[in-house]
Amino acid sequence: MPSTPPREPADAFASATDADLVALDAQAVAVSVDLVAHVTAADLDRPTPCAGWTLHGLLAHMGTQHHGFAAASTGDGDFARWRLRPLGPDHVATYREAADVVLASFTAPGVLDRAFPLPELTTTRSFPARDAISFHLIDYVVHSWDVARTLGVEVRFDQRLLDVALGVARTVPVGGYRTAPGTPFGPVVPWTAETRLDEIVALLGRSPAWPH
Repeated sequence: MPSTPPREPADAFASATDADLVALDAQAVAVSVDLVAHVTAADLDRPTPCAGWTLHGLLAHMGTQHHGFAAASTGDGDFARWRLRPLGPDHVATYREAADVVLASFTAPGVLDRAFPLPELTTTRSFPARDAISFHLIDYVVHSWDVARTLGVEVRFDQRLLDVALGVARTVPVGGYRTAPGTPFGPVVPWTAETRLDEIVALLGRSPAWPH
């Protein structure tokens, strides 16, 4: 039988149910956990596609964001939840524990009916669960790519996850905020998209050819 062609990203994202997004987010997080499990102490000083961040800094950020989103899923909008957490002596265990926290929070009863305060984005409003979980999903597709590139290994995602992630990436606003200090994504990078993942990372400020 012929293979099913990839869906248009906008359609894939729009047609994904809230429960689908939770499951796809869990896939992205699982990929990141698998990659981090291969990071050695000697790797932590390596530069990453995230300008100015070593792998140590990136992993600390990734773990902190898990805790921030987990807090947001309970309605907790305290900015302190997003302050950078130390990676500790066992970076693999620290990251895995943070991932477990956010995965449990996103499957808690009633979570999909809650509003998520995301003070790193704005303090003037909260976001529907669907939007917040899609933000987390795209973060961990891209950060998984960041870690893989830093280690010089390949990263693979399910095609449906990539279709949905590209739909999300195409909704991220462009403009001056992309060059502001602390912005999550840099300006769009020109690219020749050979894959869905190439387009995703280029839309969010990474060169698909990094480190070249």
